[in-house]
Amino acid sequence: MTLKLYDTLTREKRLFVPTDPDRVTMYVCGPTVYGFAHIGNARPVVAFDVLFRLLRHLYGEKHVVYARNVTDVDDKINQKAADEGVEIGVITERYMAAYLEDMDALGALRPTHQPRATDYIQAMVDDIAGLIARGGAYEAEGHVLFDTQSARDYGMLSGRSLDDMIAGARVEVAPYKRHPADFVLWKPSKPHEPRWPSPWGDGRPGWHSECSTMIERVLGLPIDIHGGGIDLVFPHHENELAQARCAHDGAEFARYWMHNGFLDMAGEKMSKSLGNVIIPHELLQKVPGEVLRWALLSAHYRQPLEWTESLLDQSRKALDRIYGALQDAARVVGDGVVSPHPGRLVAPVLEALSDDINTPLALSGLFRLSDELRETIAGGDRDAIASAMHDLTSAGALLGLLQTPPAVWFQGGAGDDLKSQVEALLVQRAQARAGKDWPTADRIRGELDALGVVVMDGPQGATWRIKEA
Repeated sequence: MTLKLYDTLTREKRLFVPTDPDRVTMYVCGPTVYGFAHIGNARPVVAFDVLFRLLRHLYGEKHVVYARNVTDVDDKINQKAADEGVEIGVITERYMAAYLEDMDALGALRPTHQPRATDYIQAMVDDIAGLIARGGAYEAEGHVLFDTQSARDYGMLSGRSLDDMIAGARVEVAPYKRHPADFVLWKPSKPHEPRWPSPWGDGRPGWHSECSTMIERVLGLPIDIHGGGIDLVFPHHENELAQARCAHDGAEFARYWMHNGFLDMAGEKMSKSLGNVIIPHELLQKVPGEVLRWALLSAHYRQPLEWTESLLDQSRKALDRIYGALQDAARVVGDGVVSPHPGRLVAPVLEALSDDINTPLALSGLFRLSDELRETIAGGDRDAIASAMHDLTSAGALLGLLQTPPAVWFQGGAGDDLKSQVEALLVQRAQARAGKDWPTADRIRGELDALGVVVMDGPQGATWRIKEA
């Protein structure tokens, strides 16, 4: 199975060929931990988690190394700490714990490494000093800035010229800059802000200094895949690339650059600055993480994703349909040993994901496997049913889906007394429906609704689940 990925740098879909198939490396820009992540922040986590799972499937779990950084020193962190009168570590530990809890709930595997910026300050100082020695950076008024005019290919990732970058870009024009596009590698700390020693005075690194240093120290160069949101192409990833190429005589930094599209609400990019955010930490109290994950995978990772209530409803119904097939199969085969057929393992899903992580097509592959499972159930061959169940759950695992026992998916929030009551009512309802006593059947359904139960009629009878809050 060959893997093709869209490379932002070359602007084309390319066959994936790692530097070393025994050590495939991926780096994705992670959170700045000063508050709860919003659902837009979760999109790259889920998208690149699918790629991580796919690479592990193709190359073996021990041969894939995934790093996702943590920015734990930043203006917003400093302000939050000052507002609360605490050290920045109190803020970062609190929100890092919440971030991991939320991403776990979305089914994301933990990366191999999660380097924190504050653990690599001295390495950043060393790298910045090296850039100065090479003529790629200069000191000015306690700052160190990268000299963009020294990088002949600056703009190669974003496709922008220096003039384009200045017009309307997020660049700070300061009198000590040689060129308006020059960016800060080191800055002096303000009073009461955290600070570290350097040859240029006490201060802290600029944002763009962090990732290039941590990538080299944690993964080594070149890395195979560098990922993040489309908003990071410029300036962050452009500046990372410029620093790394300057430090290593133009050598390759990342073989493939991948970027996910924005998550939109009512046609606007979701962002904290616009105030149109949905917080998974709150949403997960009402909606299963797997529903959010399905929703995030419903559009191709490079395309915008419109986030709506109807998207969540559709995602829940899709999962109910597939889990319903698994539940009906489990009623036939019980908890016996499953006999897989490795030769046909996850083929529809694997083929879709191998074409630039086409998750919409992969999700349709799950439906196809679910329909095949229903056909197998109708045939009554227990071994065939068990094998089809295995195919479906294995395919789901590549997407981080369908790993919950069906009974838990539908009824995990119900106690034994409620389960007994519901099952008894479903038997009575089935008898009423068999006798075409529709008023009684409707009355029982009303009782079930009053109990907070959603009834779903299917080929093998009715299934049910607890309503979401």
